[in-house]
Amino acid sequence: MNHPFVDNQTARRLFLDRHLLLRDDAQRDLDGLLAGLGFVQVDSVNTLARAHDLILWSRLSNYQPKALEDLVAKHRTAFEHWTHDAAMIPIEFFPMWRLKIARDEARMRARWSDARRDGWETEIKAVLGHVHANGATCSRDLIGDRAPRSSGWWDWHPSKTALEFLWRSGKLAISHRQGFRKFYDLTERVIPAQHLNQQMTEPDIIDWAMFQALLRLGFATATEMAAFFDLVTKAEATAWCKQALATGRIVEADFEMADGARRSSFTTNDILDAAASLPNPLSRIRILSPFDPAMRDRARVERLFGFHYRIEIYVPEPKRQYGYYVFPVMQGDRMVGRMDAKRDGNRLVVRAFWPETGVKFGKAQTAKIAMELERIMTLANVSSVDFCEGWLRA
Repeated sequence: MNHPFVDNQTARRLFLDRHLLLRDDAQRDLDGLLAGLGFVQVDSVNTLARAHDLILWSRLSNYQPKALEDLVAKHRTAFEHWTHDAAMIPIEFFPMWRLKIARDEARMRARWSDARRDGWETEIKAVLGHVHANGATCSRDLIGDRAPRSSGWWDWHPSKTALEFLWRSGKLAISHRQGFRKFYDLTERVIPAQHLNQQMTEPDIIDWAMFQALLRLGFATATEMAAFFDLVTKAEATAWCKQALATGRIVEADFEMADGARRSSFTTNDILDAAASLPNPLSRIRILSPFDPAMRDRARVERLFGFHYRIEIYVPEPKRQYGYYVFPVMQGDRMVGRMDAKRDGNRLVVRAFWPETGVKFGKAQTAKIAMELERIMTLANVSSVDFCEGWLRA
């Protein structure tokens, strides 16, 4: 059977459009942006800006970091939980997360059944009782006169482990943060009742997770869809795709990769129709977070863009090819290089930029890099951008 064929440029543009990186951001608001992305990963590394802040700023030029905190802490239009990592998620998705919460609790109990020490259930009840009586609580509030470290339950103090367990298992929710410190409260005090009390069946949650993942990816395999929200298993994803394909809800198409190879993926007829009329991308250079949703699946990025990227935080310094925390750089519908830039006091210091093979960086291109760095100064909270000698590498 012949499948529809999508050339590489169209595939790249479709991918970037679904990740909200192709068009102007003038019509977006933060709640709509978060819903469009599905979630935003939270990460503490702050070389230039927090990962979640850079992700959102790349798509919303007037974004202010406190605005994301306010969605959770004040407006309650988002909540913090787990996808493949800690993430901020639209509040209307909470009913779907009940499936993950239940499965996470079962996994945690099974994993800790042999390792946890006597008194585990007592600790859990004591911590839950403290939060019930005292309201929003951080791990520091629970240490008191206790020993500063436990020899069991990972390397955490027992109370911190209990807080995390109660959060991941749905008894507590993150009320707010101070800096990067999490404060937990009873879930019913944090999640608005209309979302807290909404119930969905397991099949409906699986259907929602798979189809919504496909909408945000544009085209994907069953495994890629399952990995997007990390709510369903690979077996469930395979079964869903088989049924959706049989009913015509999804279709198969061949997408051209950067090397000319064809990769069969699932999509929809509506997505294919929209792909045929996508606008040309902006010529703006964008500095992306290493944790950007568009960069999350490194193998997919390499297949589609021919861009090999790895985070080298955990690579010993002598073995690093580029640097500790190097930013992918995109222009239009192509990945054009990577940048080593770091905030140093009141300055943003650009130590190196490596263009991709075949990408030429003359005066016009370097001027566009400078423009993007000027835009990012407010987010990074710096007053100048300094380029080290020899920053433009071969």
